[in-house]
Amino acid sequence: MTRKDQDKGASPWLVLGVPIALGLAWVTQGTGVIENDLERNIWIPDELTMPLQVQAAYNGEQIFFRYRWPASQPHVYHDMLRYEDGEWIRHGRSVPGPDPDGTYEDRVAMLVDDGGVPDFGRYGGYITVGDQMRFFSNSASPADVRAHPHLGETLGESDVRKYLPATRSDQNDWRSVVDADVLQAQREAGYFLDLWHWRAGRSNAIGASDDQWVGDYRHGDAGSGPFTTNWDGDNSQPRWMLDPDQTGQRALRWEDVTSGGVDFDGIYYLSEDNRTDFDPDHDWQNGDVIPRRLLREPAGSRGDIRVHEGPARWEDGYWDVTLIRDMDTRSPLDDKAFREQGVYDIGIGVYRNATGSRWHYVSHPYTVGLGREADFQAMAFDGDSPDWSNDWFDMTLFYPGQVDWPLLVSRAHAGAEDIAEGKPVRPRHSEKQLALYGVEMEFNDAITSRWLMTLIAGLIAMLGTTLALLPSFRSTRQGDRS
Repeated sequence: MTRKDQDKGASPWLVLGVPIALGLAWVTQGTGVIENDLERNIWIPDELTMPLQVQAAYNGEQIFFRYRWPASQPHVYHDMLRYEDGEWIRHGRSVPGPDPDGTYEDRVAMLVDDGGVPDFGRYGGYITVGDQMRFFSNSASPADVRAHPHLGETLGESDVRKYLPATRSDQNDWRSVVDADVLQAQREAGYFLDLWHWRAGRSNAIGASDDQWVGDYRHGDAGSGPFTTNWDGDNSQPRWMLDPDQTGQRALRWEDVTSGGVDFDGIYYLSEDNRTDFDPDHDWQNGDVIPRRLLREPAGSRGDIRVHEGPARWEDGYWDVTLIRDMDTRSPLDDKAFREQGVYDIGIGVYRNATGSRWHYVSHPYTVGLGREADFQAMAFDGDSPDWSNDWFDMTLFYPGQVDWPLLVSRAHAGAEDIAEGKPVRPRHSEKQLALYGVEMEFNDAITSRWLMTLIAGLIAMLGTTLALLPSFRSTRQGDRS
């Protein structure tokens, strides 16, 4: 075969292989995979981290926690009913990312442990994120949860929320809830997390905070919470409205609700103190708004946490929230008691920019000490109110993405062996690293698919080039030489 014949044999492989490889390369590299996909419950915040300042103080009877964080505007309106052409339309459901109308409240939530949940002190809130959680891309279907004998039939729930690992016999299956007597024994042994949960819309206006706990699910403490539902399902209308004799109005206005501002001294909420029965015969106007949540005085163990010195306020771009609770509420199945010389694990989450569900920023686990060495100290003082002369403790919170505990303890996670050995997360990963890992896991399937396509493109290019050049390296007879 002559050199000319060899070149002719090489040409088809180059003509076919190189364009195919370039085409695959363009498909795999020409478009990005990091983009919001609300149908798959994916929305990535512009900022992956945010600052939070914390202080703590105690006087022997009560303990105080103060939180300060930046927010471009306050979001205090939550779950509203807007009148439009004869119908009351709901705004403010949980959605992926920010609520488009801004009708989702700001929040701060703090998990507390006294050592009863050892992994919490090492890995923080990650241990509460189980299999097929609500608003994950693979979240469990409401029908499956409602049909579950414990979550659905006993608890009456329709989604999977926070739970602790030992409440499941199989970390890869949210359905594998251990027996009820085991759950009760765990709780009595202190295997639960105390949850302080301040809500700008559903508690703050009446100086209250929600009080919950996490075990097999995210539960409310015994008693009644600071809000209930203002909706008459039989008649498709609110149950209550603002009392015009007290407030001078029956409803809010939609343009005020969506303006981005709030008059903290005015009327922006519906409570037991300013309500009256709904009047269906009133001449309601398009744009009239009635809150779908009625604020009420919490009772029992669920009402243990209050906002110190009245409702918290947003001012000059910051929320400043101080919560107060008895150090020992004498509710050992609901709360973790604080004692002198105690050291406690905490993890804090913040919701801002009208986001809810899993679209929050969370902290590493930290320790707070009452007279003992810890990451930061609670200041001891005499009297009814701390002067906050102690320094702020600065934290960086991060967006956690779709990272759950089953993933972290699986072979798919390079650090699973470290977790098995009990090595804590904070010395090993920065907040930025965890945020980027969280985003990566949001798009893990797409990233893996693109990687495989890129690999195939490279292999095709290599194969085409090899086949094209192969004739040039074949041995030739003497008579074939020119």
